[in-house]
Amino acid sequence: AVVSTQSTGRRMRVLRRLLKKYREDKKIDKHMYHELYVQSKGNIFKNKRVLMEHIHKKKSEAARAKALQEQADAQCRKNREARRMGRHTGQGKRKGTANARMPEKVLWMRRMRVLRRLLKKYREDKKIDKHMYHELYVQSKGNIFKNKRVLMEHIHKKKSEAARAKALQEQADAQERKAAKAAQKQALFMNIEEA
Repeated sequence: AVVSTQSTGRRMRVLRRLLKKYREDKKIDKHMYHELYVQSKGNIFKNKRVLMEHIHKKKSEAARAKALQEQADAQCRKNREARRMGRHTGQGKRKGTANARMPEKVLWMRRMRVLRRLLKKYREDKKIDKHMYHELYVQSKGNIFKNKRVLMEHIHKKKSEAARAKALQEQADAQERKAAKAAQKQALFMNIEEA
């Protein structure tokens, strides 16, 4: 019993020395080192040769698994790129309803966020005042604007209409002032004639 204990201790030292050397030479990583260290404690490897064979077997298995994974990843990448171009998305590939695949609520939320972001930016840049902002905010919530472009066109149209109305009002005011001035002049002239 004493002899077997000594031989076991010697064997353990040899195995651990080999594992340490393999780890330092980067032949095995720290995870494999730990796994093999625990297994060597559990009296799985009879001698150094058995341990080396086990290591080579594990390394070849890992390399094969890595190659297969790389192959699968490449195939997956290729399929993803094809789907971006619209391939493999026909009726036969669909499991859920259109709403399950891309919920209407998500589309609505995205659209609202885009429109509200634009309105906020325009208000901060003083392109629209707070009254127009509120009016357009409520309209966008009421599903008036299909997208950002439509909202921008609406804003430009509204602003140009407001500018035209302002110009016409100023023109009318100018004409009124001119007419009043002419009437005043005429009245003054009439008073002079009468006198």
